[in-house]
Amino acid sequence: MTQDPLQTPVQYVKGVGPYISSLLAKKGVSAVSDLFYYFPLRYLDRRQIDAIRKLQPGKEKCVVGQVVGIGVRSLGRSRRRICEMVVSDETGVALVVWFHFNEKYLKKKYPTGKKLLIFGECQFFGAQKQFVHPEIEEWDEESAASDVPIVPVYPLTEGLYQKTIRKIVFNVVEGYLKYLEETPLTVRAGGGETLPPQSGAVPGGGKPPISLKESIEQIHRPPASADISTLNNQQSLWHQRVIYDELFFLQLGLGLKKQGYKKEKGFIFKPVQTLLNRALKLIPFELTSAQKRVLNEIGADFSRPEPMNRLLQGDVGSGKTLVAFLASLVACENGVQAVIMAPTEILAQQHYINLKKYADSLDVKIALLTGSTAKGERDEILAELVSGRIRIILGTHALIQEGVEFARLGFVVIDEQHRFGVRQRAALKSRGGSRTAPTPHSLVMTATPIPRTLAMSVYGDLDISIIDEMPSGRKPITTHVFNEKMRPRAYDLIGRELEKGRQAYFVYPLIEESEKTDLKNAVEMAERLKEVFAKYPVGLLHGRMNPAEKEGMMDQFKKNRVRILVSTTVIEVGVDVPNATVMVVEHAERFGLSQLHQLRGRVGRGAEKSYCLLIAGYAQSEETRYRLKVMEETNDGFRIAEEDLKIRGPGDFLGTRQAGLPEFRLAHLVRDGHLLNAARKRAFEILEEDPALQKEEHRILRKILAQRWEGKLELADVS
Repeated sequence: MTQDPLQTPVQYVKGVGPYISSLLAKKGVSAVSDLFYYFPLRYLDRRQIDAIRKLQPGKEKCVVGQVVGIGVRSLGRSRRRICEMVVSDETGVALVVWFHFNEKYLKKKYPTGKKLLIFGECQFFGAQKQFVHPEIEEWDEESAASDVPIVPVYPLTEGLYQKTIRKIVFNVVEGYLKYLEETPLTVRAGGGETLPPQSGAVPGGGKPPISLKESIEQIHRPPASADISTLNNQQSLWHQRVIYDELFFLQLGLGLKKQGYKKEKGFIFKPVQTLLNRALKLIPFELTSAQKRVLNEIGADFSRPEPMNRLLQGDVGSGKTLVAFLASLVACENGVQAVIMAPTEILAQQHYINLKKYADSLDVKIALLTGSTAKGERDEILAELVSGRIRIILGTHALIQEGVEFARLGFVVIDEQHRFGVRQRAALKSRGGSRTAPTPHSLVMTATPIPRTLAMSVYGDLDISIIDEMPSGRKPITTHVFNEKMRPRAYDLIGRELEKGRQAYFVYPLIEESEKTDLKNAVEMAERLKEVFAKYPVGLLHGRMNPAEKEGMMDQFKKNRVRILVSTTVIEVGVDVPNATVMVVEHAERFGLSQLHQLRGRVGRGAEKSYCLLIAGYAQSEETRYRLKVMEETNDGFRIAEEDLKIRGPGDFLGTRQAGLPEFRLAHLVRDGHLLNAARKRAFEILEEDPALQKEEHRILRKILAQRWEGKLELADVS
C-alpha cells in the first residue's frame, strides 16, 4: 500500500480485486487517481423510456423490451448472415440486429424472457422497427428503481462490464475524491472567465468558480437536470473545467521547458557565411523567399547565447532539407559538427546522395551512418567523428547507438520529428563531446503541416518557422478518385505515362494476403501488374525486405530500370524520383488524409505533369468520401492538415506520445481552441510572475505538473 490514498493500487478498491485490476490495467488504470479520469464515452438517458409502438425512425431512443427469441438469417443475393433478436413490450415488437456476432454467445447472454434496456438509433426496414448494434443492458428491479436517470457508458475491454465499472467508479468517487488536491483559484484566471459563457461562471455572473472535485463527480454522476446532448458533446461546465485543467498543465509544462532551454548555455556562432555563399552559387536554382526567411530566423538563433530549439514546418517538397544543410554549413564554419537524423534508411541515404555533391565541392567531409553500414566502415566513421574530420553526418537511429561520439557537436537536425520519441531526440543532443560543452542548437522538421495557432500551443516550447512556398517550376499534382469499376480508365492513364518514358508507384496497405480481409496486397498485385503492363519491368518494395534489398530495388527504380514500383507505405516519406509521374494508392479508403498527402508528394518532383490516382473500395463511409474529395480539391498541405485534424482529432494527428506530451483524457485541441488559448495565456502569466513556481500558492502546481508529465520535463526542475 502507499501513503498517498490516490496512489492506492486499484486492486484494493472495493469491488475490484486482482482479476478486474488486470482488465483495468489494459485501459491504463493502475491507481485510484486513474479512475477519476476514466471518463464516460457517452451517456444513456433513462428519463424517457419510449413505447415501441411510438418509435420514430432516425431518432436515438431508449426502450425496455423482453426477449422473444434470437435467430440467424441470410440477406438476399449476398448471402451475408445477420443475427436478429426479437424484443417486445406491451405495445409492439422491434428487432435488434448484429452484423458481426457470435450466435452461441448472444443466445446465452440474452435468453428468452430476459428484460433489456436498449438504446440506439431506431431504423425502419419496411414496416419493421429495428436497432442495429445498440447499447444493451439488463433491466431488473434494481435498474427500474435506480436513482441514476442519466447513466454513464464507459470504455470497456473483454471481461469488463458496464455495471461493474460503474460501481467501481462510484465507490472511488465517494471514498477517495476528498483526497484530491484542488488547484488554486489563480489558475482559473480571475474566477472562471476562461470557461464557456453559457455556464454562468463569468465575472459578474454571481456564481463561484466550479471546482475540479465537483466537475469530476458530476461527469461520473450527472444530476437528473443535466442536458444529455451537452454531456455527450463534452460541452457541460464540468467537462469544460476538466478540459481547461488538462490544457493548463500542458501549457505550464511547455512554458517551463522553454525556460529550461533559456537557462542552458549554447554555442554562439559568428555570422560568417563563406561556405553558405559558395553553396548558394553551386545550387542550380534560387532559394524561395520562404527558405531565405527561415535561414535568417535560424541565423538569428545561432547568434544568441541560449541553444536554438526551432520547429520547421514545410509541405512535401518545399525544400526543408536544403535549408537544414545550408544552416549546417554555418555551424561547420564556426568549428562544430552537424548531424541530420532521418526516420528511414531510404530517406537518410537519399539526403546523403543529394547533399554529398555540394559538400564535396565545398571540401566539407560528409558521411552516412545507418543500421546497415558495414562494421569496418562504421568503425572508420566513428573514429573520424571523434577526431572531428567528419563535419556533417547523416543517418538513422544508428546515430544514437552506443559508441557514437562527436568531437564537438553543435547543430542537430531531426527530420520528420513526429517519428522520433522525445528521449531519442534528447539522446542525440547529449552526444556533443565533453559534459561541459555547450548544448547543441536543435532544428526539428516536419512535412505534416500543423495550423500555426495549434503548433504554437502544442509545441509551445519551440520557436516555429514555416516554409509556405513551393520551389518555382513545381506543378500541382492532379488527383482523381476511382472505384473498382473505373480501374480500366486508371490503367489507361498509367499506360499513357509509361509510353512517354515515365514511371509509376503502386502503393498497397498489405504485404501479403490476409485471411481476414479481401484487400489487394503488394505481392499478389505485383504479379498481376506484370501481366497488365507486360512491356514494362515491375519491382516490389516492402518493409520485410532487408536494407540491402530495399536499397537495390530503389536504385533500380531511380535508374529507370524498374518502371513500376509496387510498394507498401515504406515509400511514404522522402523518396525522390523526378521521373515518376503517377502515384496509385490502392484501397485509398484505408489511409488517413495526411498519409495520402505524403504519398502524393512522392510524385510531382520533376518538370512533367504528375497524377495521383486514389482507387477506393465500394464500402465507403461518408467520412471516407469526404476525405477523398478533399484530396481531389486541393494540394495545400495546410488545408489538408486542418481537415485531417477535424476528422481524426489531434491526439492521433500529432502523436502526443512521440512528441513527449501528456496524454489527454477529455481535451481536443481543435474543438477546445478557446480553452487552449485561455489556458496558455494564464500559464505564461503565472510563469512570468513566478518562474520557478516557488510561491506557496503555486507549490501544488509543481506537484501536479510532475505527475501529469511523468518525468518528461527533464529540462525543468519541477520536483
